[in-house]
Amino acid sequence: MNAIEAANYKISVMSQNEISTAINWARNEGWNPGVHDASAFYKADSTGFLAGKYNNQIIATISAVKYGSDFGFIGLYIVKDEFRGKGFGFKLWEAAISSLSGRNIGLDGVLAQQDNYKKSGFKLAHRNIRFAGKSTKSSLTPRAISSEHIEFKDIAAYDSQFFPDERSAFLKSWIAPENSQTLAIVEDSRILGYGSIRACDRGFKIGPLNAETGEIAVELFLALTATIPEASEIFLDVPEPNKTAIALAQKFGMTPVFETARMYTKSFPNLPLEKIFGITTFELG
Repeated sequence: MNAIEAANYKISVMSQNEISTAINWARNEGWNPGVHDASAFYKADSTGFLAGKYNNQIIATISAVKYGSDFGFIGLYIVKDEFRGKGFGFKLWEAAISSLSGRNIGLDGVLAQQDNYKKSGFKLAHRNIRFAGKSTKSSLTPRAISSEHIEFKDIAAYDSQFFPDERSAFLKSWIAPENSQTLAIVEDSRILGYGSIRACDRGFKIGPLNAETGEIAVELFLALTATIPEASEIFLDVPEPNKTAIALAQKFGMTPVFETARMYTKSFPNLPLEKIFGITTFELG
């Protein structure tokens, strides 16, 4: 980036409409975002999305979402092709990292970028694997009930064990009926698992999918896929250490199509990966 380019390059917080631009770019990159992701993302942290603008036109995007008081997550890091390799993206990256100063920062990075993230202090925690397949109709009568019939505070309390910090504002929007179909299995007033399925640019993604056991995860998987047309394309992002989750995906004929590296700048959060069968979203954690 020369002096003239630097003088015409500005970094600013994205508006909700501009977040839609980042989502569209993610679609063009083949990341297959959800059709309603922008609204839920904005609710997570309205100041957590940055744009690099050259001559007032967006040429680079990144999310640096703050959760609670101690955690942040980086995603949606995209630079337009013609501006890559000139320093515009790295300047935006530095601004995003600075905005999360003092926090443990997580990201789901493509494997080819691991070394670059390590240079910024990120350490590999585990791989995530995206599985793809087709939905099938189950003849089972599911126990799962809609989240609309459950107190949100109970869902948020259950979800809290699966994420490093407080994210109830995001979650409330994520599971809203206009954004996704969310189901839970409840026994004796105790949530044993819950999951969401949402429409994407291609097919449907399941995430999160959290459950106390593999059997409950399977039951939720079947209940969620029963809410969409048969033979729809479906995707499930699985933390690689959860071998039961991998077996679930394989059981239903799903195959690996993509991988990311879950990385953190500080200590790895103590999350029960054996109960996480589907990651919420690679963009926001």
